Amino acid sequence: MKLPFIIIVDDDEHVLRAIQRDVRNEYREMYRVSATDSANEAIELVKELKQKNEAVALFISDQRMPEMDGMTYLGVVKEIYPEAKSILLTAYSDIEVAIKAINEIKLDHYLLKPWNPPEEKLYPALNELLYDWAENVRMPYEGIRLLGSRWSSKSYEVKEFLSRNLIPYQWVDIDSDEEMKQLAVSITGDVNKLPVVLFPDGTNLVMPANSKIAEKAGLQTSAKLPFYDIIIVGAGPAGLAAAVYAASEGLKTLVVEQNAPGGQAGTSSRIENYLGFPSGISGMELAGRATAQVKRFGAEIMNEEIVSMRLEQPYKILKLCSGTEVSAYSVVFTSGVSVRMLETPGVEKFLGTGIYYGAAMTEAATYKDQDVCILGGANSAGQGALFFARYAKTVTMIVRAASLSKAMSSYLVERINAAPNIKVLTETEMCAAQGSGILENITLKNIPDGNVFKMDTAAVFIFIGSAPRTEMLNGMIQTDEKGYILTGPDLKRINNKVEGWDLDRDPFILETNIPGVFAAGDVRAGSGKRVAAAVGEGSAAISMVHKYLETV
Repeated sequence: MKLPFIIIVDDDEHVLRAIQRDVRNEYREMYRVSATDSANEAIELVKELKQKNEAVALFISDQRMPEMDGMTYLGVVKEIYPEAKSILLTAYSDIEVAIKAINEIKLDHYLLKPWNPPEEKLYPALNELLYDWAENVRMPYEGIRLLGSRWSSKSYEVKEFLSRNLIPYQWVDIDSDEEMKQLAVSITGDVNKLPVVLFPDGTNLVMPANSKIAEKAGLQTSAKLPFYDIIIVGAGPAGLAAAVYAASEGLKTLVVEQNAPGGQAGTSSRIENYLGFPSGISGMELAGRATAQVKRFGAEIMNEEIVSMRLEQPYKILKLCSGTEVSAYSVVFTSGVSVRMLETPGVEKFLGTGIYYGAAMTEAATYKDQDVCILGGANSAGQGALFFARYAKTVTMIVRAASLSKAMSSYLVERINAAPNIKVLTETEMCAAQGSGILENITLKNIPDGNVFKMDTAAVFIFIGSAPRTEMLNGMIQTDEKGYILTGPDLKRINNKVEGWDLDRDPFILETNIPGVFAAGDVRAGSGKRVAAAVGEGSAAISMVHKYLETV
């Protein structure tokens, strides 16, 4: 833990050196001592320490200084660190000023100069003040701090990014913390420019892109090598499984993920039908374990976005969002799927401020003891409903189908039916979302009779399906009509030959129409759309990569 500061100010160089020496000699093991002859310089230091989230235990200041008197200086710095103790160094003639400071700025102690011997006149006073400070202070958080508002959609996005990448941070809602609100405004100049991300080194980012956070937080944002045996695009279950097998079998492996490891599965509040976890496991925890396993075998996981691919066979060159390129002999697309956006009036307006895609587990505490809705009727929606039922007052599921059993596993249906605070509205759809600044209610329609009604709700969590993430392919790779990648026997053929295929052999089962380019997991047409299926395909793809590499 970082040591707290004792800050000393005195324009008399001889006095400054003397008290700095005495304080350091006694307290250097427990405190960092900083001394300056300028009150203005000290104020700038204090502001910098506040932004770095450092602790200040004690201010010691002379009263008579040319830039500003000690009472004025202590008044300024105690507004920044109100819990810090303060001592005013005075001459006998300044005692009235010291008494005034006790009444007006809550001065803790005044000390007549000289204080020799310090064992009798200095240390007893400091010991008492420092002991009192240490007993009552709450030491500051030393990691990343996120200053934002629960009603800021960008704040929600950054929270999700940090959480899903397992980056520790402290969330500070400036709507309920006036001191932190003023700090945010001092940085941005505008209370609406949120969030502000504060780093331990004193730097900050305002309304940052994920790539900037990743770079600053220490995530890998560039490839370490110019060339790899295999590049895996996407770090969902399929991609992570592929990386484990590729790296463990000696292949130079790079995983490129634009958001966070785990993919869609990483947002799941609980996966209960995955082999080996009888009590279930959260998608985030499963992704965290898999990521650690990938890195243990030496594979790289890079936080970047692939924008395009070009071929110089046998080399595959992937262009990154940053403009740089990485290349490899083989590529496995495990980019998964992205959530399908709901095109309903009002939804976009409240994204991140009452309406969310997926489980949004970072928001569970926000909606404690409130009424929330789940839109969707498949397994992910059921898992989300059960998760929020642990926090919310009521959970209402809005389902277009006539029953949950049409698209949901029976074990989830049974648990939802048994939950006392979950209500299911079948054959119902959401028509609009309304509210003044924040989400207040939604408009629903009963499909069979067309009856329209409103429902008050604090939040809606949307689980309505997904679309494949294949936009970076630019038509190079065959896909079906929905955009899912075709592989092996499903590839379109002309005269019994895959278009553009120039090898004597047929494509492997998970190989695309481009030799050495494979697809696995949810992004592949005909995949099982389950975590176990994705893991199986990802690991199976590596055996085919090995066979391909034997021919390169």
